[in-house]
Amino acid sequence: MRHAGEPSGRLRTCLAQRCEKAAIVQALRIGSPLRRLSLLPASVPSMTRLLKPFRRGVWRYLSDTDILHAGLVTLVAVLASGGLVYVGYLIHVWRMASRSAIVPPSAMVLLVFGRRLEDDLPEHDYQGRLRRGLLSARMGRAGRVLLLGGISSGHVSEAEAGRRWLVTQDWPGDVPLELEEASIDSLENLRHARNMLRTGEGALPPVALITSRYHLARCMLLARRLGFDAMPIAAESRLPLSRRYVARIAMEAGYIMWTDIGLRWAALIGNRRMGERIS
Repeated sequence: MRHAGEPSGRLRTCLAQRCEKAAIVQALRIGSPLRRLSLLPASVPSMTRLLKPFRRGVWRYLSDTDILHAGLVTLVAVLASGGLVYVGYLIHVWRMASRSAIVPPSAMVLLVFGRRLEDDLPEHDYQGRLRRGLLSARMGRAGRVLLLGGISSGHVSEAEAGRRWLVTQDWPGDVPLELEEASIDSLENLRHARNMLRTGEGALPPVALITSRYHLARCMLLARRLGFDAMPIAAESRLPLSRRYVARIAMEAGYIMWTDIGLRWAALIGNRRMGERIS
């Protein structure tokens, strides 16, 4: 029996919920980000997990006003052309993806692009890139090989994971294998590779860019912008036509369009700062 003045069951529940909310609000004000997240219900996704995909590639540059400026100009160009500008870039990416060679013509410096690891191991696309580098080395077409990629997830860099995989596949010991472990996107890959390859006079040797077919056009655009004499080498023997692969090509066309139009616009208006974003 409830005594006079004692709150009802419904009222007690309401008061308990209010106290719990007040405790969470107080923790959010004074606690660390990790402590704050730990107080939230298990059904609420971690903000760290939600934002993880946006820390790589083009997404992590979206706070840069110059990048957003280039994006706005690109959008205007696409709308003004009725989409034809995008179609042009899509054709360019498709042609390079479908027509690129799979073996360097002679012994060259090979730049093998990394990709996000799965449980600290190379995933399917990355294994294809590594396998193409291995075949080129066994054919005598590799004078020097750089594996590109820092720590994108887990505890091992993409380059180190690639090296371990190649060792298990009997990498030829007479071919130098070097690691670039400071980058997490294609532009940084090439910048750091440029520093590793420059001679005392600042000259760069010709290089072969080994990566997935959908990725070749972007890597070639960036490499030429950074001063490389580069040629594309496809990881896959032929162009896959799966839904996933076609979607990747469509996405890459958007990246390249954004980058190329932004650079052209920067040159047109004389904005050196925008142009130096890729230099």
